[in-house]
Amino acid sequence: MTRKVRLLCGLAAFALLAGACGGGDDVAEVSGDETSATQTAATDTGTASETTAPTKGGGSESEPATAAITSVDDVEQATVQIVAEGAFRDPEVGDVQGVGAGSGFIIDPEGIAVTNNHVVTGSASLNVFVAGEDEPRNARVLGVSECSDLAVIDIDGDGYPYLEWYDGEVDTRLDVYAAGFPLGDPAFTLTDGIVNTPDRDIETEWASVENVVEHSARIRGGNSGGPLVTEEGQVVGVNYAGSDMTDQNLAINVTEARDLVEQLREGEDVTSIGVNGIAVTDGEEFAGVWVSSVASGSPANNAGLRGGDIITKLENVGIGEDGTMSGYCDILRSRGPEDVLAVEVIRFDTEEVLAGQINGDELTQSFSFAQELEGEATTDTAAADTYSGFTTITDDTGAISVEVPNEWSQVDGAPYTDDEGRQIFDVRASSNLEDFIGENATWNTPGMIFSASSALAQSANELTLLEEFRTLEGQCTYAGRQPYEDAAYTGQYDVYTDCGGVGATAVVVGAVPADRSFVIRVFIQANSDRDFEALDRILNSFVVTGQV
Repeated sequence: MTRKVRLLCGLAAFALLAGACGGGDDVAEVSGDETSATQTAATDTGTASETTAPTKGGGSESEPATAAITSVDDVEQATVQIVAEGAFRDPEVGDVQGVGAGSGFIIDPEGIAVTNNHVVTGSASLNVFVAGEDEPRNARVLGVSECSDLAVIDIDGDGYPYLEWYDGEVDTRLDVYAAGFPLGDPAFTLTDGIVNTPDRDIETEWASVENVVEHSARIRGGNSGGPLVTEEGQVVGVNYAGSDMTDQNLAINVTEARDLVEQLREGEDVTSIGVNGIAVTDGEEFAGVWVSSVASGSPANNAGLRGGDIITKLENVGIGEDGTMSGYCDILRSRGPEDVLAVEVIRFDTEEVLAGQINGDELTQSFSFAQELEGEATTDTAAADTYSGFTTITDDTGAISVEVPNEWSQVDGAPYTDDEGRQIFDVRASSNLEDFIGENATWNTPGMIFSASSALAQSANELTLLEEFRTLEGQCTYAGRQPYEDAAYTGQYDVYTDCGGVGATAVVVGAVPADRSFVIRVFIQANSDRDFEALDRILNSFVVTGQV
């Protein structure tokens, strides 16, 4: 829930602003020095006159005979710069307008071009600059593949020079050239190199490509979607990722791209639900796919997903745990485009957990304690409508933390040892701890207790922790037990109402992480409507961050 998302937003927002989803730099394409020994600006070779420039009206006055490019010297004529405009949504910040630039290449004289999914999906408009033209042409997306990071677009007009696919074996040491518009610069560039490894299986934060060419032709952010070609100008692969840190340059192998592009140009999306996403994780307890934007009319859009959502489960399976799209794409590859897929998301800005279906039921809020228990608090205790705000508190060791109302300023975070010698990490808070849990405590003062212990997990579980509180039935009405689940923990919770004869409500949650390495118990007492809002905040923020 909220607790994990907060740790990731800064990283994810930085990645997007750097161009992970269609901007000037890809997540893995870390820009370095703007020039290199192998990078050269394209120059006039005298061969450009062999192909007449395309026209927006569907041809030229001289009725050009469009032809395939046959030399690397002419690749610029069929390589395009794509400027995508639109909005993405940061889970914390909200809507942010953005412009990103990538590359692409034309494969058909009618203006059919190939690029990356992360360059175009979710954009509001595409402006395509062809063959050094100063004025952009419009284009529309025909089909995309999120997992293979491919997209096919249709550029206005026709009569275009185009590139053909390479039919030979992509072998190690094959001479190759990377064409495109790195760093968002309108100047076309070409870098040379060789194929280092012809067929790799690469997982990244935004794609899961099964056939990858690793090569030494330098690429940077903005090269995304541009062609990797031979000396004859034939396409060996589609550039999509690179890293200065590891000196890697990656392209989607022609063996994967060619057949897939044929499907996409027919308007068929492949391994895609219509999102521009990136896997995010804190490396411990939280993981998912952060959705920066959603394509209108896509299955994701129809299900109610929107920019800023973080998909935590697909088909009831957690995704993104390894920081890549592998798990997400494995599920999509095992299903058809019309299959119904269960999906769960966190909507950070509204602090909701939503569940629904791709190609099925729209997303709805799956759980809120405040709504679940609405109307249970009947106390006449005077209180403001809402708390002034919330603050994060920790136990004395810093191993556990939780957000509580500012007004609950009395905090005790001392760990303790139970009667059997097991250490319990514990933090408790209230506006008056003595009135909340002291010897003469009443049911008139709200507060909370959050405990966690790995030692206790050796002999107790989430259910036995709940049973210890069944003694409350002498003071409250037991309202029953329900399952509890969030993005990190699962368990059960008990609800007690009309406590102490003053209308107080008590909620006790017993939960464990996936590996069951420790147990958690959270006790919360609510006496007014604003306490139920605090209850939701507490259960959206409690987290074990250290060794317990």
